[in-house]
Amino acid sequence: MTRQKILITGASSGLGAGMARSFAAKGRDLALCARRTDRLDELKAELSQQYPAVSIAVAALDVNDHEQVPKVFAELSDELGGLDRIIVNAGIGKGAKLGSGKLWANKATLETNLVAALVQIETALEMFTKNGSGHLVLISSVLAAKGVPGVKAAYAASKAGMRSLGESLRAEYAKGPIKISVMEPGYIESEMTAKSASTIFMVDNETGVNALVDAIEREPGRAVVPWWPWGPLVQLMRVLPPPLTKRFA
Repeated sequence: MTRQKILITGASSGLGAGMARSFAAKGRDLALCARRTDRLDELKAELSQQYPAVSIAVAALDVNDHEQVPKVFAELSDELGGLDRIIVNAGIGKGAKLGSGKLWANKATLETNLVAALVQIETALEMFTKNGSGHLVLISSVLAAKGVPGVKAAYAASKAGMRSLGESLRAEYAKGPIKISVMEPGYIESEMTAKSASTIFMVDNETGVNALVDAIEREPGRAVVPWWPWGPLVQLMRVLPPPLTKRFA
């Protein structure tokens, strides 16, 4: 099934912008939202010039403003004439070592990556239920596989929560008509991963985004992307003693 009309949150940079470019190249119509509207406008101008036949709607959205999520989703849906796929991608990578006195950083990570994601999920499911079908994509992380110490502790927990929500939804909608996919990207070059210590496992943005979009198009229940090297690494992370997972943080 071709999902022609796709909404992406957090589309102003990183994986969100990369997915927008990749889907536009496939001729898909896009609804893009993020906090940084200047970047959204630049992205829209870029894609409209390259792919004039593609319809692109953009809107400002801070996913932590929970009341705005259903309003913006509805407005974008109206502008495109419906939505076939919603990608819950907006997130942040900030965080601090637990117990370091920087509660604000870890709290913000959990609120944005998990609580705000829940609001987007509820909104998407309500829309898809009303429409009779749809594809909900949750962007988790390979760090959902196991807790990691240090500055990524809260981030890993938030992404584990996202994966758990996805597993629950896959069971809930096992017979359709709504399809659920949980994507677990590894370290892919972007603004969020620029300061990561795990550069040895980093893949370039184009390789990572292409693998992510290809996986989304297949609509699996779950996918680790790109599979190499992250498929085997995720299996390794699950059996490593907790202290050894620090090298993945």
